[in-house]
Amino acid sequence: MTEAQNKNETSNDLNDRERSILHHVVDQYIRTAVPIGSRVISKKFESHLSPATIRNVMADLEELGYLSHPHTSAGRVPTDIGYRYYVDYLMEVERLRANDVAEIQEQLDRVNDHAELLRVTSKLLSKISRQLSVVSSPHISSGVLEKLELIPLSSSKLLVVLSIRSGIVKTIMLEIGGEIDRRDTERVSGLLNQRLCGLTLKQIRESFVDRLREVQHDKSGLIRLFIDSVDQLYAEEKTEKLHISGTQNIIEQPEFVNPRNFRSVIEMIENEEIIVHLLEKREMTGDSPTITIGSENTEEAARDYSVLTAVYDVEGVSGRVGIIGPRRMHYAKLIPLIEHVAKTVARIMAS
Repeated sequence: MTEAQNKNETSNDLNDRERSILHHVVDQYIRTAVPIGSRVISKKFESHLSPATIRNVMADLEELGYLSHPHTSAGRVPTDIGYRYYVDYLMEVERLRANDVAEIQEQLDRVNDHAELLRVTSKLLSKISRQLSVVSSPHISSGVLEKLELIPLSSSKLLVVLSIRSGIVKTIMLEIGGEIDRRDTERVSGLLNQRLCGLTLKQIRESFVDRLREVQHDKSGLIRLFIDSVDQLYAEEKTEKLHISGTQNIIEQPEFVNPRNFRSVIEMIENEEIIVHLLEKREMTGDSPTITIGSENTEEAARDYSVLTAVYDVEGVSGRVGIIGPRRMHYAKLIPLIEHVAKTVARIMAS
């Protein structure tokens, strides 16, 4: 059975009345953070149904795993399964507000430096979403080498400049064993460009030795130097640069009044490895953001959160834009926001 068929079968598990009441419970809980009782649903949304009828339907939804019943309250709250059903089948995605679109364009279009663009994006996304925002630097290993330059800085230091087709530039400083003639750097630079340009950095790293095997004993010693330094030159950065903003936003949410929850969110924010895993854990397909809810997050520290992730892609070089917040986050508003921000970042980086 295909994934689409599985989803369709799941969507038919609930009847119209159950779907309607689940929809209203999730909507109300997202807005109020207060467990929802049958009288609230009866007064606001289902006036033709009695509180008793609604209460019975909510009990059925609880038995099916879509709602839970906190012992401190007579109301119900959505479970992770309830949120997932809501996001996949019931939610109506909102239109991004015109003033948010204008602010995003105004703030980001005036930034020229790529690193600064990602930093500003993170702060702006946090401001608009009122959640924790994360923007990762692009993975350059999938970028195509456009040009390589060798610039002697001294008799013992050589600057290698890798220009990636997406506009990203990577620089590496190499130590030279002895003095190198400028004519040798120009010759070796031409040779490397001839054999490597048009390949991704990953392809170069995996085939570098074979592509230069017959000239590895070049008398200048530069080819040998490059072979010995291939991992340093063409590998992905060891630690992905993250721009994280909005800690104050997330700890102001009602879920984090409890000191234990407060400590957990601070610990998660301080562990960038967890954040990277949250952004990278699912294969992104197409332009649509991915959403992981609560227990769908494999990282124990993130079981109380939802994560929205979108990819920005520039000539095959991609990074991630993410929003992390409580499971009660306003998905209908945040999905178009993160989608628009990712597309804007890609457009600006490509220009």
